[in-house]
Amino acid sequence: MVRISWMKQSRQENLIYLLAWGLLFAAPLLSLYVRSISDPSVTFEWTKVYVVWPKFTIYLVLFLFHNFLLAPLLIHGHRRVAYLSIVAVIIAAFTLYQCNSRPPVVKPMGDKLPLERWDRRWSGVSTSGMMNRPPHDKRMMPPPFIGERDIMAIVVLILLLGGNLGIKYYFKTQDDRKRLAELRHENLEQQLEYLRYQINPHFFMNTLNNIHALVDINPEKSKETIVELSKMMRFVLYEGNKQGVPLSREIDFIRHYVTLMQLRYTDKVRIEIDLPSEVPDRQIPPLILITFIENAFKHGVSYQRDSFIAFKVVISSNELLFSCRNSIADTSNKEHGGVGLANVRKRLNLLFGHDYMLRIHDDSDIYSVELNMPLS
Repeated sequence: MVRISWMKQSRQENLIYLLAWGLLFAAPLLSLYVRSISDPSVTFEWTKVYVVWPKFTIYLVLFLFHNFLLAPLLIHGHRRVAYLSIVAVIIAAFTLYQCNSRPPVVKPMGDKLPLERWDRRWSGVSTSGMMNRPPHDKRMMPPPFIGERDIMAIVVLILLLGGNLGIKYYFKTQDDRKRLAELRHENLEQQLEYLRYQINPHFFMNTLNNIHALVDINPEKSKETIVELSKMMRFVLYEGNKQGVPLSREIDFIRHYVTLMQLRYTDKVRIEIDLPSEVPDRQIPPLILITFIENAFKHGVSYQRDSFIAFKVVISSNELLFSCRNSIADTSNKEHGGVGLANVRKRLNLLFGHDYMLRIHDDSDIYSVELNMPLS
């Protein structure tokens, strides 16, 4: 479920690129303008600019390809081998293009060359064993495979790609720091919201009343219920402010919660739970799933007619699949989920970005939630 946002860039990053390339393309114009002012014999000729701009355009095309496709492949996708392989191919192709695009070298008139390299139609060997080139001959020599300008062009390309990669890493680091700060703040707010809305005084009042009713009927059961309530509070107080908790402890917390809630309802409320018996050693953000389950009990139970609540947790590879369905009570709050659901959405966005899926269906008589999220 890894989804990469290839085109995601901040305004500051785009502004840096825009200014840099704008200055680069404006440099030939500014250079000719300054020379024409300082030296009247120099005229401003657009042809000189048109010779330089196509070369800059090649660098621009390679930069855009690297910026929007290759750099995210390394930074967000962490595919180092694929990135280095493609970059090596690009540099090799650019080297071939640069070498083949150079015109052949024209030797100046009057140069002396070894005798065997002259055309046989010329005669007259000098005493030194060299033949003077005829004044009107301009010999076209094949260019070497790679020259000094080619090396400079390759170095410029490597620096260009490296600079683009460095800028992207810088903004990613800044974004990660910002998200981490927001996540810490959100975790604290989530803990406070949970204590305020989920384990609120109303919940404790009803739970304690149920326990009080069990004291005379089933003293042993009431003792077990008190133990379960204490385990829930211990989990909330000591684990709720962490970024990740063992999945097994989160599942146990859900079991304790459902056990306590079952004390409040009669057989008219059908409660179906399907939790895995064997849980892998994975981490999950604490108190994520309980919000949906609590909402199901709050809005799905009717005292006038039969109602149901059913939820299921499935572990598949490194993903957790959670589904919850409940009937809708006649007096159910229209704002199903309220603040708790909004907080869960925001928290999932901060934790997983685009790597999770949350679907909510609110029909006339059934409310359902499906959540797919990665496990660390």
